[in-house]
Amino acid sequence: MTVKPQWLRVKAPQWERVGNVKEILRDLSLNTVCEEASCPNIGECFSAGTATFLIMGPACTRACPYCDIDFEKKPQALDPTEPERLAQAVQRLKLKHVVITSVNRDDLPDGGASQFVECIQAVRSTMPDTTIEVLIPDLCGNWQALEIILAAKPDVLNHNTETVKRLYRKVRPQGKYDRTLELLQRSRDIAPGVYTKSGIMVGLGETDDEIREAMQDLRAVGCDILTLGQYLQPTQKHLNVESFVPPEQFDAWREFGESLGFLQVVASPLTRSSYHAEQVRDLMKLYPR
Repeated sequence: MTVKPQWLRVKAPQWERVGNVKEILRDLSLNTVCEEASCPNIGECFSAGTATFLIMGPACTRACPYCDIDFEKKPQALDPTEPERLAQAVQRLKLKHVVITSVNRDDLPDGGASQFVECIQAVRSTMPDTTIEVLIPDLCGNWQALEIILAAKPDVLNHNTETVKRLYRKVRPQGKYDRTLELLQRSRDIAPGVYTKSGIMVGLGETDDEIREAMQDLRAVGCDILTLGQYLQPTQKHLNVESFVPPEQFDAWREFGESLGFLQVVASPLTRSSYHAEQVRDLMKLYPR
């Protein structure tokens, strides 16, 4: 793998706090995308007492060549106790904002929409003041399933674009660029009170013009919040990093995104979809719906 530049080095985590978060997760038998996807910010987020919960098991039904989540294991049956265990974790961690995501569950008729709803309801019941963000897969274009999730009224509906249109077949072979845009457009139409969000990885061979085009496409479907971060190769088996993008380029993209009308653009080499996601609480005060 290519040697990382200086700007991609991360601070050493406070291991005492990290251990406390891990202890709670193990005690409640919960998974996090922080661990399963080898996120570089795990130390910082766990030290701050935050985590992005990965529901419906750690085994994905897709094999995206950029992602470190396991796709070789057989997906698990849905656990009816998971929503309550997740709510207990949110309570024990005293989270003001929680991100709930999942692997792709193409084996389920609704793509796992019902489990998202159960988790939203459990958290709302236990921690009514906690804001909830769901980071969902594309549900194979099952828009009835999308309506089911939105009916539970999450505060933020996040679905990542991941890359530019030209690279979709290479990066997300089982995904569709237009379907991602349609999901975000439908979310805005179905539930205009829910903030929509998406994320893009860079360094996979895209051009600056292609990134700007993708940003324009996302604004055209009403996406409110955008994250931009550097792709990092998890293992030798995954897609190579084609380029390491310097911090000043992320600054330029952030300024461009703000000029397009995004309510928030979080852009830096280490930005990930759920990085500092709790900042949306401030955004909601500035732009109430």
